[in-house]
Amino acid sequence: MTKKIAVITGVGSSVGTGTAIARRFSEGGYEVAMLSRNADRLKKHEQAIPNSHGFACDVTDEEAVNRTIAAVKEKLGAPSVLIHNAVQGTMGSFLDVSPDNLLQNFKVNTMGLMYLARALAPGMVQAESGTIIATGNTSAFRGKAGFAAFAPTKAAQRVLAESIARDLNPKGIHVAYLIIDAVINVPWTRGFWPGKPDSFFIEPATIAEEVWRLTHQSKNGWAFNAEIRPFGEQW
Repeated sequence: MTKKIAVITGVGSSVGTGTAIARRFSEGGYEVAMLSRNADRLKKHEQAIPNSHGFACDVTDEEAVNRTIAAVKEKLGAPSVLIHNAVQGTMGSFLDVSPDNLLQNFKVNTMGLMYLARALAPGMVQAESGTIIATGNTSAFRGKAGFAAFAPTKAAQRVLAESIARDLNPKGIHVAYLIIDAVINVPWTRGFWPGKPDSFFIEPATIAEEVWRLTHQSKNGWAFNAEIRPFGEQW
């Protein structure tokens, strides 16, 4: 039986969310196409994660995305899963950040999803099967002070994903948006919140497990908006 193929963006740090998702899909029997701008880092992930394949790609560049997806198809076959986990989030008030910060965040978070979905959805429609998931956070629903260059792009990303879902769901493709209402447990967040207990953070592997669950939901019960948070998180 031919293995299924998953495309995962934002596979950066070896302990980050993208790598955890890549590892989970590898363990689940997928061939995993890992997308990141850092080719050297991808080579290390290939050595550590079985059945993984690195493709250096800037998701803000539509031509680069199209070339990369073509290379994935040539090397591995037609992907049935897209997880858009790449994120850029410049923080600051609307007076502190520049308009260029907002634009760059939009390119990664929203246009990246647009380019990837356009490159992969036609094949999924032809197969009458597939899954597209974008990882988000509560900025997709609210614009807090200090998030002026970030929240608008995540809100746009969520609404774009919803529009894609309403188009593709009737054609057999599951589209979902996963809200991660938590601080992810990676070294830099530990440094930013040094006094917080383990229970304050969410583990990348926990996020990966939820992405896996959403990907394999039954067609008679697809979720679009999904949320996860640690038990102590106020919401």
